[in-house]
Amino acid sequence: MKKNIVILGGGESGAGAAVLAKKQGFDVFLSDASTIKPIYKELLDSHGIAWEENGHTESLILEAEEVIKSPGIPDQAQIIHKLIEREIPVISEIEFAGRYTDAKMICITGSNGKTTTTMLTYHILKEAGLDVGLAGNVGNSLALQVAEDPHAVYVIELSSFQLDNMYDFKADIAILLNITPDHLDRYNYEMQNYVDAKFRILQNQTEKDAFIYWADDPVITREVAARKPAATLYPFAESYEEGIKGYVGNKQIKLETLNGMFTMDQDLLALTGTHNLYNSLASAIAAKVMDIQDEQIRASLSDFTGVEHRLEKVARVRGVDYINDSKATNVNSCWYALQSVMTKVVLILGGTDKGNDYTEIEEVVKQKVRALIFLGADNSKLHQFFDGKVDLIEDAGSMQEAVSKAYKLAQKGDTVLLSPCCASFDLFKSYEDRGDQFKTCVRNL
Repeated sequence: MKKNIVILGGGESGAGAAVLAKKQGFDVFLSDASTIKPIYKELLDSHGIAWEENGHTESLILEAEEVIKSPGIPDQAQIIHKLIEREIPVISEIEFAGRYTDAKMICITGSNGKTTTTMLTYHILKEAGLDVGLAGNVGNSLALQVAEDPHAVYVIELSSFQLDNMYDFKADIAILLNITPDHLDRYNYEMQNYVDAKFRILQNQTEKDAFIYWADDPVITREVAARKPAATLYPFAESYEEGIKGYVGNKQIKLETLNGMFTMDQDLLALTGTHNLYNSLASAIAAKVMDIQDEQIRASLSDFTGVEHRLEKVARVRGVDYINDSKATNVNSCWYALQSVMTKVVLILGGTDKGNDYTEIEEVVKQKVRALIFLGADNSKLHQFFDGKVDLIEDAGSMQEAVSKAYKLAQKGDTVLLSPCCASFDLFKSYEDRGDQFKTCVRNL
């Protein structure tokens, strides 16, 4: 009897998992509560995989022996409750893909910086000539690559949602950048639930594996002390203290690993700003643990071009810089963005609030922000918090309106920063759509 596997969600992750399951000889059915994009329908059809969209046929789903759930589907969804009641195992695409490859896995998580660190790590390994794939929240589905385009090494960006349904999967190198409140709506507004999800990246690691983490994060250091991970630890920080393996001293970044020391002049790093220093340190440690040659690491750290929608310089118009940071979907990301800008700021923020606490940016907003523009379907929570704290506050119902108001409010030498703190789903398809619209509006000024 073939094992019966059901995939919930027909996006990149679900369609990829379906192809791998079919290749492994399972009976496969894919179900999506909304519409499936044509590109994924074609992929499913070309492999003879049955699918449905715009609703779930419960009788078919509840017959599954195992369910692979896309990360976007919350555990609170009715269908997930029913699967749990029937004790049908629910796993993630990454967990499933991990069963069919013995590739080296470099896994990166954190509330902020994970895309940049993932892309930078991938860039270093690729430039060094390794057979490497990019997967998880960026790149192509891990399952699809394992099925059709296998690699010896994968660099995988993991969200807490992906980690939630991972059990036997193991990271050879795990990177945890930081933990600040995010997605608390998915974790019963309990910070510890979110922290526990992030720490699943350490599951199944042994002393042969590496755990790279930011030692200045109080949440991480507390949890590391309590959990005593089995892996070889590589804490990094801005400056040297006992036990720190990656740091800055005398304007050089310095790393200590089992594969020896590494040094590089800090001012040669392509990425600027304190948060990017941490991203560069984490990637460099991972590369050194992988025994990449020092010259290669230096070259890649100095020529990396960054990530779209993350502190992306768009244009300078009449002496005002416009920066697209649409990927900043939580408050801590916005704090990083404001810290990295050295001028007065006109800040565009707003969208779908995920249980945000804006006190984290209150001081820096008072110091740096000339004007606030709230871009969202419902800005009442933002007004409640910021009214009276900044002199100029405007509302905008579209990106066009937000950019034209910013253009009028900004003074020569200022920066207009789109760093929304929120998800994009009230007015836009995605954070990419939001960032693309911002760039188009700015270029049309």
